[in-house]
Parts: sequence; C-alpha cells; structure tokens
Amino acid sequence: MKLSIDVFPSRGMLVGSLVGALLCGNLSPLHAQEYPIDSLKLINLSEVVVISAGKQLDHQKQHKPLSTLDEFLETARSIKMVKRGAYAWEPTMNDMASERLAITIDGMQIFGACTDKMDPITSYVDVSNLSEAQIGSGQQGAAFGNTIGGGINLKLDKSNFKPTGWTGSLETGYETNNKMRVFGGELNYSDENFYFNTDVIYRKADNYKAGGGQEVKYSQYEKYNFSVNSGYKLADDKSITASLIYDEARDVGYPALTMDVSLARAVIGSVGYNQDTLFGEFNNWESKVYYNSIKHVMDDTTRPDVVIHMDMPGWSETAGFYTQANLNKEKNHFMFKLDGYYNKSYAEMTMYPVNPNEQPMFMLTWPDVRTKNVGFYAEDHIDFNESSLKLSTRLSYHSNTVEDDFGLNSLKIFYPNMERTNSRFLKSFSSQYHKALGDFHLNGGLSYGERAPSVSEGYGFYLFNSFDNHDYIGDPNLKTERSTDVNLSITFKKPIFEITASANYFHVFDYIIGQLENSLSTMTIGASGVKIYSNLDFAQLFNASLSGRYSISNAFKLSGNISYHRGVDDDGENLPLISPVAYGGALDFYKNQYSASLSIEGAGEQSNYNPAYGETKTAAYATLSASFGKRFFINDNDLFVKAGIQNILDTNYSSYTDWNNIPRMGRNVYATISYAIN
Repeated sequence: MKLSIDVFPSRGMLVGSLVGALLCGNLSPLHAQEYPIDSLKLINLSEVVVISAGKQLDHQKQHKPLSTLDEFLETARSIKMVKRGAYAWEPTMNDMASERLAITIDGMQIFGACTDKMDPITSYVDVSNLSEAQIGSGQQGAAFGNTIGGGINLKLDKSNFKPTGWTGSLETGYETNNKMRVFGGELNYSDENFYFNTDVIYRKADNYKAGGGQEVKYSQYEKYNFSVNSGYKLADDKSITASLIYDEARDVGYPALTMDVSLARAVIGSVGYNQDTLFGEFNNWESKVYYNSIKHVMDDTTRPDVVIHMDMPGWSETAGFYTQANLNKEKNHFMFKLDGYYNKSYAEMTMYPVNPNEQPMFMLTWPDVRTKNVGFYAEDHIDFNESSLKLSTRLSYHSNTVEDDFGLNSLKIFYPNMERTNSRFLKSFSSQYHKALGDFHLNGGLSYGERAPSVSEGYGFYLFNSFDNHDYIGDPNLKTERSTDVNLSITFKKPIFEITASANYFHVFDYIIGQLENSLSTMTIGASGVKIYSNLDFAQLFNASLSGRYSISNAFKLSGNISYHRGVDDDGENLPLISPVAYGGALDFYKNQYSASLSIEGAGEQSNYNPAYGETKTAAYATLSASFGKRFFINDNDLFVKAGIQNILDTNYSSYTDWNNIPRMGRNVYATISYAIN
C-alpha cells in the first residue's frame, strides 16, 4: 500500500515541511555535550560525547561510568544502535546503517571482518581508550570519509605533553542482571617533552535476563582491551606520536542470529608527526600513517540441533594515511586534508555435512576484495558580523578489485561480463550558515554527497540475513549512491534555559537495498528466498526533533527530548529500521561531590514498518532508571563510587533496532568504584 503525498514531504514542499517540523520536535541528552553556541558558527550539527571513563572530573557527568562504548554512543542525539545481542551494537545515524556512515578511530579508517555486521569498528575499542566521540551529521561528517548519513570519529585519550607527571587509576564494576564483571586500570606519565598512556580493561558477562526474568540465551561475552600511546617532542613546535590498540573478544553470543563468535581480534597501530607551523601562514600540520588487522570467526558449535555445521572466518586489513593543515586569514579559516587507505576484505564459509562420507562445501563470501581510496577534503569557515558560513568539499578516487580468481568466477555465474576492477570518483559539497539574532541562533545547510557500495553490497556471495530470512548477493555493477540533504535548526538560549528545534531531510538517489530475485535458489537451509543488492530510483528520509534543558537551581538540572522519523522508498513503501517517535528526559543533581539522576527513555508504537524486510510491529515502551554517586578525596587522590538501577520496573520490551525483536535487558543494578592517583 503506497503512502499519500501528505504523509511524506515532496521536494516542492520541502522548506515548508521543515519549518513545520521545527514545531514538532531532537534532543540534547545529558552525556552528548554539544559545542557552545559560539562554536556553532564553525561546526554546526556536530556534537561531542564525552567518554574518558578513567578521568575523575567526568565520572560525575556520567550516569554509568563504566558502561560499554555502545551505551555511551547511544546517548548521542543522532545515533541509534542496532542490537544483535549484548555486545557489538551497530551504530546508525539519521536512520542510516554503517555502510552509509564514515566511522574512524582517531582518524584511522578501519573495516569490520564479518559479513553479518557482527563486528562494527566501534567494537574494537573501549571507553578506556577514548576521550570523546566526535559526531557530524550528514556531510558535516565528510571530514572523516565518504558518507551519506554522517561521520563518527572516536578520539583516543592522550596526555598531549601536559606537565602532570605520573598518574594512574584502578576501577571495577559489577552488574547484577548478567553478572558482568569489569576490571580496568591505567598508568600515565606526561611532561612538556614526553608522554605515554597505557590502559587495560576486561569485561566478562553471562546471559542477561529480559524483563520478568526470562533468560536470553547466547547473550554472553568476554572481552579485553589494551592500548598504549605516546608522544615525544623533537623541538618546541615538532613532535612524533605512536599508538597501539589490541582488542580481543571470545565466546560472544548473538541471540538474534544463528551463529556466535569464537574470536574477534583487532590490532590497530599508528605513527604520527605534528608541527605547529608548516610554511607561510599554514599551521597545525598533522600527519599519520597507520595499519590495522582484524580477524573474526563465526561458528555454531555451541548451538543445539544444528542442521549443518558451518565455519565462517573473515579477515580485514587496512593501511592508510592522512595529512592535514590549517590556514587562517582575517575572516577565513581553512582546513585542508589529504587521506587515503588500502583495504583487503576476505571471508569464507565451509559447510560440513552430517554424513561424514560427504565432502564439505566451500565458498568465498567476500572474494578477497581490494579497495583503494584517495581523497582530498577542504573546508572554509567565513566569519561575518553576527553570522558565519562554512563551505566544505570532498573529492575521492575509489577503486575495488576482486583479487581471488575463484571468487571472481563465482560472481561471474550471475555477472558473466563483470570486470575484475571497478573504479569511480566520489564527490561531496556542503554549506552551513549560522545567524545570531539576540538570544536566538538559526542554522541551516544544504549538502550533496556520494558513496560507493560496500564490499557486501558489491561483492557479497550468498550472505544470509536472519532479519528477513533471505540470502543476499552483491552486484559489482551498482551505481554510486548519491544524496542531497537539507537541515534547519533554531535555538533559543538563556543562562538557565535552552530549547532547540531541528530537522533534516535526505533525498537519496540510486538508494542501495536488497530486492527479491525469484529465479535464484537459496543456499541457506530454511531461507525464504534470495535478494540481490539493487539501486532504487530514490529514497527519502526525514528527521525532526525538539530538545531542551532547564537549570532549576545550581544543583538541579532538567533535560528532555522528543524526535520524529520517517523513511520511504520510491514507491512510498516504508524503509526498514526507521525509528518511531522516541523521547527521553532526565533530572540531574550535582552538589558537594554528590551526584544523582532520575531518567526516562521510551518510544511510541512502530506503526511504519515493512514486513518485506522482516520487520514486525514493536509496541510502545518506557523505562525508568536512577543513579547515585559520591566523590571522596584521599590525600591528593580521588575515590569515586557510583551505583544505579536501569529499567527499574523490569519492563519486558524490544525496540525497532532489536534484531528479530530480541528483548532488551530487564532490571539491572550496577555499581562502579574508581580510584585515581594524581
């Protein structure tokens, strides 16, 4: 059934619809700290989620200091997390999944090694490594790479030559629902000429229980992460840096999927060079070379009644670089960046028949795809009286090559004339305008961006999607996906009060999504059919939000948000994984080293869903949570204790992002203790 034109704004009604949406309702969650209003002149539609779990001053700002990185990211206003279990949630932004986002770790491109998206790159770092998550919506994230929906850069925590000497911390946490144990620590040294930071964190969780005490089987996991980064000054204005992250997870259960993970391992390293001045008026020159390697192993050996046992390992290796510098004029502030990477993605599947006399069957699900990308990014912030304009662009050369002959010949079954190599040029352009009108701040922007198909979309071979129970095959001849987007926001700010209304609209041409191909037979036993990634003529996505905060007193602060989302294809049919109306609010208290909070989070009924993509209606829900903390001074050191309860009423619920409607965690009592040695 097609939607009428009144339900979704047409291009001709776009501006009017956006203005109207400002009256409807995005958010300003407590932990997603936005830039000050003055900075909106330079970086609009961006936010920073403060992480730094080991930093004493940040503990009081967090409801749950030792939560996973996934939980921290979910506090950002434009990010939702797709959950296939208790571990490795997949970020989405503006209702677009990871293939439409540019996600980097400290500026480094990293790509998961799992064909089932069970290892988003956010799963290979932890809160102990990071200081913040830098988030840019739409083409405001193009500084991090080619994108449609936006960009996320997970910034590593560094001392940066601060004269702090030796510091360290120990921390531990426990959660009752899944008996999760967390142990961590860090040891740092920093002076004006040298610094090094080391940290380690370990997490182990059993199966969690949904509301009402129902055990969610295969939701356990175990993970440890170690990182070290250092810097040395060659001169007053020159320094070199190096970083290394080792992350390993084992025995990871995915209750929403048919397989689990026995190993997910990443090694991430980089060497950088920084110089305060370059030549002429160029300054803040920063360069980095990096390499990362990921291995991900899916298996089903712990599952009962397996019809046919499968091993599905995958590997991803990426080498890359970037170099960037600033140029400041009287009214113009330029940033220029050159970056590039080379990635190898390889995944295979071996199926072992129950009859030992039958031979195993082998296939390449990612046929050793080599991706090269070289890009140039530039932006200019232009200051006017009481207003500013930001212009930016990214130009990239992108190439995919199928290196493995067996994999190439497998794809040629469907595409006999396909070339081994496919190259394309990608472009993006963006303009953002800010105007200050007394206590009001008006922001608006218009952007255009492009992205290449992902490895799965272009070269995947019989990838089973348990969400809609179909096998998927890539298409190497897919067109470049292109998007135009427009955004508007208005903020009214007083010292004790602030309210923001915002909206954005994406019109995505040649939208890539799987479409049913009835002529093909399934490979997976029990699959409902085969889909091939294809280009739709277009798709439309619309998001609107209203958020506010109010300082009741110096100690009490109230915040809240509500958002509306809509997404349809070129036939007016609902796109999958589009959020229903969502809302949240919190009452926070900070005084005399005490902190406390009471918060609510919920969503309306998901009425705009699409059964063709495996979706079913999810009911409305609301959950209530609370926390309490106290900071103690022990000589010159700090002890911070915090405890809380999530889902106080033990509600049994699932949301639109819960794969196959697996229920969320029920009531969970947690406690954290952190001791910082200053």
